[in-house]
Amino acid sequence: MQMAFYFDQTRCTGCYTCIVACKDWHDVPAGPASRRRVATIEKGHFPDLFVAHLSTACYHCASPACSAACPVGAITKRESDGIVLVDRAACLGHNHCDSCLQVCPYESPQFGAEPNAKMQMCDFCVDRLAEGKSPTCVASCPIEALEAGAMTDVQLKKDAGHEAEGFQYDARLKPSVLFKRKRDEKGLPTTRVAVAPLQQSSQGDVR
Repeated sequence: MQMAFYFDQTRCTGCYTCIVACKDWHDVPAGPASRRRVATIEKGHFPDLFVAHLSTACYHCASPACSAACPVGAITKRESDGIVLVDRAACLGHNHCDSCLQVCPYESPQFGAEPNAKMQMCDFCVDRLAEGKSPTCVASCPIEALEAGAMTDVQLKKDAGHEAEGFQYDARLKPSVLFKRKRDEKGLPTTRVAVAPLQQSSQGDVR
């Protein structure tokens, strides 16, 4: 079985509740590390405007590049449900390695501001999952834009597909996420993309 996320982009208002709930549940301190992020995509010029939001986290890929890149085997994929987990005690830390961040096209691996921060990322709230509960981002979304479940169930959702504004499917990695896309019917040019919270790239700059 492979666990997966489903995101209804037509519902999301960019309220950031998923970000706050995730940080709170996992005790992630204020700073650059955020296991869930929200991108806002703005297109067009007045009066022809289009805005979409994309809630993003680790997609627990079928073939995770981060796991293959980790030099100490700190990142593993569970056979039972396909969830990708990091052993933070085994991680070398940001001062010595950021191979996982460099190879992930979705920038899911996160590092805090502390010296030699250990990598962290979405773990699908495995503690909640063990109790039969949904991930905290899903449970907290006030408009039910996020869902989680077995990929075989998520695939049955109406209009579920690999396309969404701000997202690019990687066929090599096979990210475990499906979307109901908010469509830009006019094909407007992208004018701005902003990600909250601000992210620290593999080169160390904040963007």
